[in-house]
Amino acid sequence: MNDLKSAGILFIFLTLLLGGLYPGVVTVAANLLFQHQAHGSMITDGNGRVVGSTLIGQPFTQAKYFWPRPSATPGLAYNPLLSAGSNLGPANPELIRRATERIARLRETGITEEIPADLVSASASGLDPHISPAAAWLQVPRVAQARGLTLTKVHGLVTAATRGPQAGTLGAPRVNVLTLNVALDRESASP
Repeated sequence: MNDLKSAGILFIFLTLLLGGLYPGVVTVAANLLFQHQAHGSMITDGNGRVVGSTLIGQPFTQAKYFWPRPSATPGLAYNPLLSAGSNLGPANPELIRRATERIARLRETGITEEIPADLVSASASGLDPHISPAAAWLQVPRVAQARGLTLTKVHGLVTAATRGPQAGTLGAPRVNVLTLNVALDRESASP
């Protein structure tokens, strides 16, 4: 009987500690120390309206926007509830068909250079909000023409949106597509 009583007390204590107190302390600390990240890393347009998170890609398809990596999530593109890669191997006919279609769409915009892999293949999560700087530079002429901006102005926005490896050594340089497209909208709206 003593063992059952001890187990019950331990169960209640651990439930309160690990199910209530600890999550509460972590939530308060995150809100105090990392407020932007704790609230989803949301980004707003020039009017203060939330347009998305810098952590999840979005399906931009208009010529006036930089296009992201393709999404591998089935159904609704960039759906975080369905985060997963396509699991299609390099010789899979469906993967080859998708890549061929994406390359053809990019060629229709006037691109003649080699197309970076991140513009035709999804990331492992299917939600990656970043593209390589090479993928961004390749899209500059199309975006500049569609918006009536100079190549120099759009190059400057890409340069400003390019981030180096995390902590200086982890990963490769990257460009957040949503951040860049919001900057473009702000630039186009300014007199």
